[in-house]
Amino acid sequence: MRKWLTSKRNELNLTQEEVANKAEIARTTYAMIEQENRTPSVNVAKRIAKVLDIDWTIFFEEECHNSCSESRNKPA
Repeated sequence: MRKWLTSKRNELNLTQEEVANKAEIARTTYAMIEQENRTPSVNVAKRIAKVLDIDWTIFFEEECHNSCSESRNKPA
């Protein structure tokens, strides 16, 4: 499970449905991405990242720990 993704969504007080709608994808697709049952395309990763204000490349890192996602989410 992509805990960093769930944490970021919860931090923004968004439901899976809200993120999916804003990213213009199906909620079931978003849920599968969040549960690591699906890897998003680059285009979808960019749209989700825009909604959650995160770096889209994080979806394609082999292993990302909480410290990794936290450092990417901190303002420079």
